[in-house]
Amino acid sequence: MKHLTIIVPDGENNLSSIVGAYKIFTRANAYWSETGRQQPFRIQLAGISEQVDFYDGLFSVRPHTHVSAIAKTDLIIIPSLNHNYEKAVKENQVLIDWIEQRYKDGAAVASICTGAFMLAASGLLDGKSCSTHWAVADNFRAMFPEVDLQTDKLITDEHGIYTNGGAYSFLNLIIYLIEKYYDRPTAIFCAKVFQVEMDRHSQSPFTIFTGQKQHGDEMVKEAQAYIESKPDEKISMEQLSSKFAVGRRNFDRRFIKATGNTPVEYAQRVKIELAKKAFETTRKNVNEVMYEVGYSDIKAFREVFRKITGMSPLEYRAKYNKEAVV
Repeated sequence: MKHLTIIVPDGENNLSSIVGAYKIFTRANAYWSETGRQQPFRIQLAGISEQVDFYDGLFSVRPHTHVSAIAKTDLIIIPSLNHNYEKAVKENQVLIDWIEQRYKDGAAVASICTGAFMLAASGLLDGKSCSTHWAVADNFRAMFPEVDLQTDKLITDEHGIYTNGGAYSFLNLIIYLIEKYYDRPTAIFCAKVFQVEMDRHSQSPFTIFTGQKQHGDEMVKEAQAYIESKPDEKISMEQLSSKFAVGRRNFDRRFIKATGNTPVEYAQRVKIELAKKAFETTRKNVNEVMYEVGYSDIKAFREVFRKITGMSPLEYRAKYNKEAVV
C-alpha cells in the first residue's frame, strides 16, 4: 500500500484544498474496496502542530501525525496558502525541508494554487515549469526567478512534481492524480460523484490581466502606461522604443525581463482584457468590440482572443453575458 501525505501548514491557510483532497482520495479508496480491490493509499494529514485553526478559529484541523514521524511517503499534497504565502513560507521551514528530503527519497509532490510558494521555497522547482493562481504571478516571479511560471496552464506534470492553477481548480488536479495513481475509470467515477469537469487544461478564461508592475524598470513602466492609454490604437513598437531613446532589441529585452511578455504580447493582453469586459458588460457585437480595441481584421482578432483566453469571442460572450446571448 502506498502512502499519501496531505500537508497541514501552520498559519491561516486554505481549508477547502485540504478537505477536498482528503475527501476525493478517500472516496477513490472506497471505490476500490467496493469493486473488490485493495485500497492503493494510506492517507494521512501531517503537520508541525497538533492543531491548526482556520478563519479566526471557526474551523480547526488536527493532523494525524507530525511530519517527523513519516520517514517515507509516496505522494505529498501541499494545500493552498491563501494570500499569506510569504508568511507561511517563513513559518513552515521545517515542512519545506521535510518535503525536499522526501522528494529526494522518491516521493512525488503536488502543490495546490499558492502552495507553489512553499514548493518553490524548497528549491525543487528551480529550472522546472510551474503553475499557480494567476493573481499572484508577479509576486511569484519576483520571489522565484529560477522557476518557469506558466499561469495559463491548469496543471503541470514534470519529474514527479505536479502543480496547478488557482482556487477550486485544485479539484481538477486531484482528479488528474486519481487517474495517475488509480486508473481512468476511478477518475471518471470521482469526477461524477464530486461533479468536476474532467480534462480541463487551461485557466486562461479566468485570468484578469492587470499588467505586471512589480518591477523596478521605470522605462518599462512608462511604456506600459503608454500602451494602456491607447488601447484603440495599433502601436508601432519601433516608434515606442525610439520614444524612450532605446534600441528595439534592448527595449524588447528589458520589457520581457520586467513583465514576462514581449511589448507586442503586452499590448495584445491589454486589448483583449478590454474586449473581455465589453463582452461581459455590454450587448455590443464582435465587430464593434474588435474596432474599439484597435483591430480591423476579424480573423486576427479571433486568433489573438482565443490564444489569450482559450475561447472564441462568441464563446466568451455566451459564457459570461447571458443578456447579450438572449
